[in-house]
Amino acid sequence: MRYTLLLFLFVLILSCEDKQTKKKNIVETSQTKTEKKETQKDTNTTPKRPFPKLNSRIAMDFFLKYNEEHKENKVRIFTDFGNIDILLFNETRFHRSNFIFLTKQKYYDGTQFYRIVPNFIIQGGNGDDKLTPKKRAYIGKYLLPADTKRGFKHDRGVISMPSSEIDNPHKLASPYEFFIVQQKGGAYHLDGDYTIFGRVINGMDVVDKIAAVDTDDGEWPMQNVYIRKVEIID
Repeated sequence: MRYTLLLFLFVLILSCEDKQTKKKNIVETSQTKTEKKETQKDTNTTPKRPFPKLNSRIAMDFFLKYNEEHKENKVRIFTDFGNIDILLFNETRFHRSNFIFLTKQKYYDGTQFYRIVPNFIIQGGNGDDKLTPKKRAYIGKYLLPADTKRGFKHDRGVISMPSSEIDNPHKLASPYEFFIVQQKGGAYHLDGDYTIFGRVINGMDVVDKIAAVDTDDGEWPMQNVYIRKVEIID
């Protein structure tokens, strides 16, 4: 009888200890879940933007400051037809800075020369890829003022910025797009309306090859002419 009582007490003690252990494990498991949840929350926090979302109200001040800190003025456009090297003019500082900024944001990578007019221009910076409007939405919606009184002419090989498609009596520039004059003898009827901000220093043969591709009635190439990437070379 005494032995049975001792055995009963021993089993009771073990049972209590097991309940305490399970309770402790439940607490630790709950704390672990909370910590994991907090860690996951921190991981999912949206990272801070490296620049403000641009609009026409703040774009000028942004690029004025950007111009002081980013002095690069040579870029290389990579295409399936070859490379095009461009010198950007310091005189058109807002447009130069804009192009350098978009290059560093890799905006142009994967866009296209989407408008081609033989013996006139090839126009790039847009395309039918769904990623392009997403890039624009992230960077912001803004226009740049025309800067046409620097003495530059629309000679063959210059790079210029088209005006926006919106009602635009002041010819404000569409900052995401550009065109290169391919016309032999230049396209001087464009002077005064569009901002020239650079010129091709190597690769006009590539421009000519692109200008020779077949297009539809809307001046869109029958086969996409991709800008694989644009990178700064100096």
